[in-house]
Amino acid sequence: QVQLVESGGGLVQAGGSLRLSCAAAGGTFSTYVMGWFRQAPGKEREFVGAVNWSGSITDYADSVKGRFTISRDNAKNISYLQLNSLKPEDTAVYYCAASRAFGLEYHTWGQGTQVTVSS
Repeated sequence: QVQLVESGGGLVQAGGSLRLSCAAAGGTFSTYVMGWFRQAPGKEREFVGAVNWSGSITDYADSVKGRFTISRDNAKNISYLQLNSLKPEDTAVYYCAASRAFGLEYHTWGQGTQVTVSS
């Protein structure tokens, strides 16, 4: 069973950037769709984006298109979420998750990493 661990969160000023990482251990990372989600205080968890097994197909929420980029390195078993042009409303706990295919449920989740954007 794959285990996922996020890192890279922190405090950044509006307009700044961060890169989050999601390291996988166990399982077959290179076969999974990797998704990123976020949950702000008092709000439901929302989809941020996802990348297919090879990295050739990505999907993003409208709220982050053009600002966030998802990628993966299957040789290192890591998925990345590059966050650019950050806004205070991007403040949330960010989670990565694994799924067997687009449209299927995400079966494994990381513990999350906090991103705080100050105005």
